[in-house]
Amino acid sequence: MSRDNDLGKGLLIGFISGSVIGSIIALLYAPKSGKELRQDLKEKTDELMEEAEGYLANAKERATDLMNDGKKKSEKLIAETKVKVDDLLKEAEQVLHEAKIKTNDIISSGKSNLEKESEKLKNAFKAGMDAYKNEQKG
Repeated sequence: MSRDNDLGKGLLIGFISGSVIGSIIALLYAPKSGKELRQDLKEKTDELMEEAEGYLANAKERATDLMNDGKKKSEKLIAETKVKVDDLLKEAEQVLHEAKIKTNDIISSGKSNLEKESEKLKNAFKAGMDAYKNEQKG
């Protein structure tokens, strides 16, 4: 982008310089009196100044347009990024929620299995103790 600006500046400076030099040479070779020559130089200078001001105004307008376009694009990009981040956060929350549910289910299932096995072990131990007591009595 700065390369385009440099090229535009170079063309503008070259155009203005060429116009000024060409006008001066043309006026110097024209057969006119000093007063007429000064008047022509003044008019030509005024014309060139108006042209230069027009080019500058146009360049400022283009620069403003480019900045506004850049600002709009960056605002749009920021808004799109926000939406994507919000979507990712919602997905992450959903995954975490599902993981918690699965973990709780696994823990509940594990507790249930542990209680069943513990009860079996207690019953087997009690049966063994009862058998031992019966053996001792008999």
